[in-house]
Amino acid sequence: MQDLREKTIRGASMRLFAQAASFLLRIVSLMILARLLQPNDFGLVGMVTAITGVLTLFRDFGLSAATVQKADVTNEQTSTLFWLNVLVGALLTVITFVAAPAIGAFYHEPRLVGVTCIVAGGFFFNGLGVQHSALLQRHMKFSALAYIDLISLIVSTVLAILVAKAGYGYWALAWMTLSAPVISTVGLWFAARWTPGLPRRNAGIRSMLRFGGAVTLNGLIIYIGSNFEKVLLGRFWGAEAIGIYGRAYQLIRIPTDNLNWAVGEVAFSALSRLQHDISTLKRYFLRGYSLVLVLTLPITFACALFANDLIAVLLGPKWQSAAIIFQLLAPTILAFAVLNPLGWLMNAMGLVGRGLKIAMVLAPTMVVGYIIGLPYGPKGVAVAYSSVMALAVIPLLAWCVHNTSIGLRDVFNVIARPLISICIASVLAYGAKVLWGESLAVWLRLLLELAVLFVIYAAFLVFVIGEKNLYLDIIRGLRGSAASPKNAVNVTMNR
Repeated sequence: MQDLREKTIRGASMRLFAQAASFLLRIVSLMILARLLQPNDFGLVGMVTAITGVLTLFRDFGLSAATVQKADVTNEQTSTLFWLNVLVGALLTVITFVAAPAIGAFYHEPRLVGVTCIVAGGFFFNGLGVQHSALLQRHMKFSALAYIDLISLIVSTVLAILVAKAGYGYWALAWMTLSAPVISTVGLWFAARWTPGLPRRNAGIRSMLRFGGAVTLNGLIIYIGSNFEKVLLGRFWGAEAIGIYGRAYQLIRIPTDNLNWAVGEVAFSALSRLQHDISTLKRYFLRGYSLVLVLTLPITFACALFANDLIAVLLGPKWQSAAIIFQLLAPTILAFAVLNPLGWLMNAMGLVGRGLKIAMVLAPTMVVGYIIGLPYGPKGVAVAYSSVMALAVIPLLAWCVHNTSIGLRDVFNVIARPLISICIASVLAYGAKVLWGESLAVWLRLLLELAVLFVIYAAFLVFVIGEKNLYLDIIRGLRGSAASPKNAVNVTMNR
């Protein structure tokens, strides 16, 4: 248990560090590419990925999650799953190639045919690396996963910038989409040092296939619910509208996606090992949940309060029309921050059927909201998206934790402390903007706003609300995990 605790803290810390670096890289690349390319260029690639993203959910068929969640996995099972993933990846590549002309015809945009063909290659390379990634995650080798993610992001970003500077427009984004999985898969093979064997017919993977199928179907339904508005905007409002909406959506989702991915990957691995130890599972989950909320809430309020300044600094003046979309989508950050961690809990406990039922209720509700907001353009769709998610949060929370060791009161206790802190910090930060900010340059004003918000939030959370002990415990865990390898060496030498 001590070893698991140290691996969890070390893995989460490494993942958070890597995702912070990834966040900065994504923001910098977005700032550069936003100035090298036009909204129409982003819109063209966004049209393709809004559709092909559905196929992305089938690239591992949930088999990576099955490998991590199962208590005991044999080499024969992992090898059989590997070849299944390769087969699925190849099949998705062929399907996307064949569908390229239909995608171009759907949007009335012939340039999309070539873009779709390039994006298609990513499915095959992803299939080659799925089980290697799952094995690294299962054995909690999160440092290796973090380095691989960073390297693939750096290489693909540099390639995109070079292609954009050469004047090839939207092709830069297309090649960026393909190069990332290629680099990532190469890194995974080197890091895992595992060579798959031949597939076996009776490898005992039926239960894993059922689990993976439920996870995939759940992800598919949620993806459609979360991305169908982009298809509608691209079809009825054109490339520029989806370009503006898509950049605002991407920018507002980058921090929350990074946080959920960083903490969630580690939490799912740890909670899966604890699925039969209910009290310890509850304690681990609530701490991870608290960490995600503490880091996400200031981002949510910063986006809502300082949208115009953030867009001006990050994307430039030609993207100013995205500021209102950015602001209207801010409530979705909080909604997903509250709900996404419950997915770790349900999957780790094997409650994938419940997750599927939740998805089947939420996704159609979201689509109906988009359709209602569509006549009003990107702004109407953004309002509909945020409204549906805000209204759904509490009912979905109750459904997720029903008949588990986690109660609604536990969840509300975790949410209350950072929420009170950020509300107070937001009032003071906005007051600082009104009093001193308007006379400053936009970048200096943004620094002032964010500094006041984050400093007051952190101070109130630690010294007034009383969360200091939680963070001190994490620091102690980091020190303990850092000392473990050294202690192990000393023991070995003494023997």
